[in-house]
Amino acid sequence: MTDTDTRLAVDGARLWASIMETARIGATARGGLNRLTLSDEDRRVRDWFCRACEQAGCTVTVDALGNIFARRRGRDDTLPPIAIGSHLDTQPQGGKYDGVIGVLAGLEVLRTLDALDHQTNAPIEVINWTNQEGSRFAPAMLASGVFAGVFDARYAYDRRDRDGRRFEDELVRIGYKGEAACGDRRLGAHFELHIEEGPILEAERRTIGIVTGVQGMRWYEVTVEGRDSHAGSTPMPMRRDALQAAARMFIAIGDVARAHGPYGVATVGMVECHPNSRNVVPGSVFFTIDLRHPEEDVLADMEAEVVWALRQAAGSLDMTFERVWNSPPVRFDEECVAAVRQAAAAHGYPSRDIVSGGGHDSAYIARVAPTTMIFVPCKDGLSHNEAEQVLQAHVVAGANVLLRAVLETDRRLRAG
Repeated sequence: MTDTDTRLAVDGARLWASIMETARIGATARGGLNRLTLSDEDRRVRDWFCRACEQAGCTVTVDALGNIFARRRGRDDTLPPIAIGSHLDTQPQGGKYDGVIGVLAGLEVLRTLDALDHQTNAPIEVINWTNQEGSRFAPAMLASGVFAGVFDARYAYDRRDRDGRRFEDELVRIGYKGEAACGDRRLGAHFELHIEEGPILEAERRTIGIVTGVQGMRWYEVTVEGRDSHAGSTPMPMRRDALQAAARMFIAIGDVARAHGPYGVATVGMVECHPNSRNVVPGSVFFTIDLRHPEEDVLADMEAEVVWALRQAAGSLDMTFERVWNSPPVRFDEECVAAVRQAAAAHGYPSRDIVSGGGHDSAYIARVAPTTMIFVPCKDGLSHNEAEQVLQAHVVAGANVLLRAVLETDRRLRAG
């Protein structure tokens, strides 16, 4: 073991200070974050990140989808870099740690390597992926999807938010449409540190989740069309109430997920009712569905059952059903997983293998580079919520595992 190996630990206080500093950008009154993709708050945190990386001696580049790459040179700068990637965008009422700890732990890894005066063989890149959440521009993981060839750039540019604003126009507006083609660079490996967003690690008192893959997920958009009419003078049998039909659909969707338990889950996360007046029978309802399961064939069965149930619930009303996103189950690279397992053991952190219930950029990057993730616990398994909480010690432990796994991968690639 080298002298560098014996001192492989990040500066936990510095990492936590970075997290708290960026938490002021887009802060909400209830202690969370509202930093939607390509908003002014997103621009501000991007500016902060670019400055911090340049101060750490990195070369910062931005591609045509707004992905930010902060590069620390290696001994052999012709090698594809080992990447550390996650995201800085949030849900509209999100927490301070989802995605953020992965990007800022990457920055801390670079700072620690500088403090140790340790030069890796391959370059190291920290990446902020654009529009991971998908809460403003659907689908989620949009820019990493373009990078991996799942979507083309024009598809991404034409995504619109609920106010009709185009992704490309907003990317230009905040000044983060770069010149390099998205996906026009190779990665030697990709690691992502993230909160678990579930209750398993906390319940089992494990510090580190060794992520072996990501479950499959599909998103849908549904519109139910009835007829607006007067709430007082339209008899119940004559109503074409779109909201009543949608309410039956919501129950049916939950029943499908429960029939495929314990791993099947379904969520109606967005609902828009028109004309949204208290004395008008609703004539139109738009809503979204999120279906997830670790097995692709089961997920396909769930989709078929949902479609059938919605048609039954619609009755004589018109309904449109569109799948807008399909992310199949993913298995991560065995050697990257082994590097995380070895790093957790070297630090003595209690760990376990785990499959991610949430979608992450790593699910797409796994298509083009060896990839894995590292999970740390969050209180009560709560995420996508302003009350999201983590222990500083767990974040620091995750960053230590990240640092050691990256260096182990650098050694392995050099030996190979």
